[in-house]
Amino acid sequence: MRKGITVSVSPRETRGKNEARRLRQKGLAPAVVYGSGQATLAVSVEPKQIVKILHSGTGHNTIFNLAVEGGETTPVMLVDWQFDPVRENLLHVDMKRIDLTKRLRVSVPVHTQGDPHGVKQQGGLLELVSREIEIECLPDDIPEHFTLDVSELMLGQARRASDVALSGSMKLLSPPDAVIAHVIALRVEAAAEAAAPAEAEAAPAAEPEVIKKGKKEEEAPAAEEKGKKK
Repeated sequence: MRKGITVSVSPRETRGKNEARRLRQKGLAPAVVYGSGQATLAVSVEPKQIVKILHSGTGHNTIFNLAVEGGETTPVMLVDWQFDPVRENLLHVDMKRIDLTKRLRVSVPVHTQGDPHGVKQQGGLLELVSREIEIECLPDDIPEHFTLDVSELMLGQARRASDVALSGSMKLLSPPDAVIAHVIALRVEAAAEAAAPAEAEAAPAAEPEVIKKGKKEEEAPAAEEKGKKK
């Protein structure tokens, strides 16, 4: 989704670990801009601006304007980024120039709404299997997210990728039968049902032991009589 956001960056003349380290000490992050048949450009950017975009509603699908100091201003998207696992500061960013007339492949979040009948009436559990689908569309048609109503779901029923309503230039790329959410039986109940037949089958097994014991008791007097005859 295109936003009216402009991020200013400065070109970098040198690359390498030492240069990246010096930039981070200044509170900047190294970045690369590429795509649209133009040369790859090394730049430096303020991490706060990128983090703000990543944490926005449209996240990495946000299309924003990149203003290069003394150069181009072009729409871009975040393609890759890296955070320090300990300090959690932004280490590097890759940005791609976007041609607004060409279709893009993007993954879009899917949110569910409603309380399924299978949960309220049948005691089931709503399980979310996938939280996003992949589509292809023009840059200006990228949605922030999709909303899927699950209120009509009964036990054993599901909502799939094909149930997501698409509009404009959107085309579904995910498998149409990919499950987004379904209502399943609670595991505790399922385990109890499975255990019941097993207990029923195990119960008769005690009877032969009683019969065996009885036979031994009956055989005992016969053995005593045999001893007396001797």
